[in-house]
Amino acid sequence: MRTSSLLATTAVLGCSLAATTRRPKANSKSGQPSYDDSDNPLPLVIWHGLGDDADSKGLAEIAKLADDIAPGIFVHIINPTPDGSDDRTSTFIGNVTHQVQIVCDQLAKNRVLSTAPAIDAIGFSQGGQFLRGYVERCNFPRVRNLITFGSQHNGITEFKQCGALDYICKAAMALLRFNVWSSFVQNRLVPAQYYRPVEDSDYALYLDGSNYLADINNERDKKNATYKENLVRLDNFVMYLFENDTVAIPKETSWFGEVQVNGQHTPLKERKMYKEDWLGLKTLDRKGALSFRTIKGDHMHIPEHVFKDVMTEFLGPFNKTTVSVDGFESEEL
Repeated sequence: MRTSSLLATTAVLGCSLAATTRRPKANSKSGQPSYDDSDNPLPLVIWHGLGDDADSKGLAEIAKLADDIAPGIFVHIINPTPDGSDDRTSTFIGNVTHQVQIVCDQLAKNRVLSTAPAIDAIGFSQGGQFLRGYVERCNFPRVRNLITFGSQHNGITEFKQCGALDYICKAAMALLRFNVWSSFVQNRLVPAQYYRPVEDSDYALYLDGSNYLADINNERDKKNATYKENLVRLDNFVMYLFENDTVAIPKETSWFGEVQVNGQHTPLKERKMYKEDWLGLKTLDRKGALSFRTIKGDHMHIPEHVFKDVMTEFLGPFNKTTVSVDGFESEEL
């Protein structure tokens, strides 16, 4: 699932890259970017998906595309490793809770991001639920618009198969020979930390053992009020689902959908987490800030026009009024 050239294949997962486009125009006195009552676009933060690395050509092209749409935008592409090395390995092996905290610290210390009134954020695949964790747990700098592509918001019920020569993936998945709910696996295997079982008999084990997903989805009896308070501050939460997704299983996870043992699908709005508003998704929906969108094709096969449309719609100055681009599907299945 590595990122290929955007223009060549339109199959994009994302990567971590300490790169920016042109800096926004600065205030003449402070030297810091000026956003209030100006045309300076808010910074954009991107978090990549599983199996990608810091040298992805695709992410560099997406950053360039963002600058074409919103000239002068500052683009920060996340690398969740402490020293900026071995980013691809960290997408398979690592503690997601620790990685999210590292990103919280990185963004809060970034001079451009921390002085902006808000930022926009795009998450590819697992990067989407990790960015959502950032919003819920930290949210400084505050995220204005959160856009996720094929993210596993309600977890996965199956683990992906590794490529024949993908030895990092194979080494990571070898950990599954141990109990998936053991602290040994939950502190090491990244996909295990957003694995969610279908069987009701395993749900208690999931609630007790999950290092990441059960927490950020507020599924445990004791709810974290801060998670809801932070998430409802979003101006827009846009979730893209791939109609023919063969990687994120089930595909409905991209919209917080749940699949039962019999294969029946329960959409978000029929779930307890929505009705009782555990995360604030119902609140977002009521104010018109929750958007369900589809893309034809398999996981992370994103046409360039979709990038252009979503960037045109959601990137831009702090005082921008969002106007929907025609042609988007925005209804839940």
